Amino acid sequence: MTIILKWKLLDPDASIPKYMSVGASGMDLRACLTDPFNYPDGSIIVKPGETKAIPTGLAVEIPNGYEMQIRPRSGLSFTTKLRIPNAPGTIDSDYRGEVKVLMEHIGWNTDKDIIINHGDRIAQAVIVPIVQAFNKCANNLTGTERGSGGFGSTGV
Repeated sequence: MTIILKWKLLDPDASIPKYMSVGASGMDLRACLTDPFNYPDGSIIVKPGETKAIPTGLAVEIPNGYEMQIRPRSGLSFTTKLRIPNAPGTIDSDYRGEVKVLMEHIGWNTDKDIIINHGDRIAQAVIVPIVQAFNKCANNLTGTERGSGGFGSTGV
């Protein structure tokens, strides 16, 4: 299935996301760090223990009934201590602000700073269909074999 996403360039140097292979489920998002006031070197430093919102320079129109999930890129997670703390992050269909990616440096104070440069691929965006629920208060719930056990109740 294919849907149409409308992208608005908030910065002329922003990059529209791309699928990097034919079978890719996520399209790569790139950092947009061209603002000379905030990013004079075209980069941002994330120190150990810090979380920063990395701009993409893009806004998006997602069709109703879908969301965009912001997920880590496996290569970045494997080679650095950068993580997306709220993974997957959600961009709702009615949001029209700049898409930003939260990046957290999970290292210790003895680890090196991580530099993100303009144009670096920092995350991937996956489009997912959404089902909204109707919430109803009930005095009783249908029983199951499992019951109310949780947090390890089904075994190791």
